[in-house]
Amino acid sequence: MKKRLSAFEISLAGMFVAMMAVGANITAIAPFMIVGGVPITLQTFFAILAGAVLGSRLGTISMAVYAFVGLAGAPIFARFGGGISTIVSPTFGFIVSFIIVAFVVGKIVERKQTLSTYIIGSLAGLAINYFFGTNWMYFAYKLWAAAPEGFTYGMAWLWMAAPLPKDIALTIGAAVFAHRFDRSVLSRSQLRNHKRTA
Repeated sequence: MKKRLSAFEISLAGMFVAMMAVGANITAIAPFMIVGGVPITLQTFFAILAGAVLGSRLGTISMAVYAFVGLAGAPIFARFGGGISTIVSPTFGFIVSFIIVAFVVGKIVERKQTLSTYIIGSLAGLAINYFFGTNWMYFAYKLWAAAPEGFTYGMAWLWMAAPLPKDIALTIGAAVFAHRFDRSVLSRSQLRNHKRTA
């Protein structure tokens, strides 16, 4: 039976919920982070970081809370979106994927705290984010959303080519940061034990 979350864990989860909200709308603070009309968000970065830093259990909880708070109406999704209607958005699959990403990344890095493991886990999380989110977007446009003229499965993936280099760089950056954070901070904190017993 899993023990209750401590005040320390709740605070950490809340911090990542807040970072996700900021990361989703970073262009409101830094408008220069729009390249070719494509906003550069940091949601995937923070979702991967949640799993790598908090572990599979707490990382998953933090991303689930982020999703539920947004669905409850708080404007914390991209473009300050929120509300239950977001479920039918073609991009809602990416929000769902953040929960899976945090879990998978956390599970991988819990096995071995080496830099290569952090990088592999983080890249696996990115692959899940793209696979789940892009497929959700494709089927959403085909089944209930108004698809652009001539929309195809290949076009859906072509759209994702623009943010891919940015996301790969940020993913590797998240892995390196999480590994160093684990060595320098978590090794002396109670969170290290929480991660390994999750």
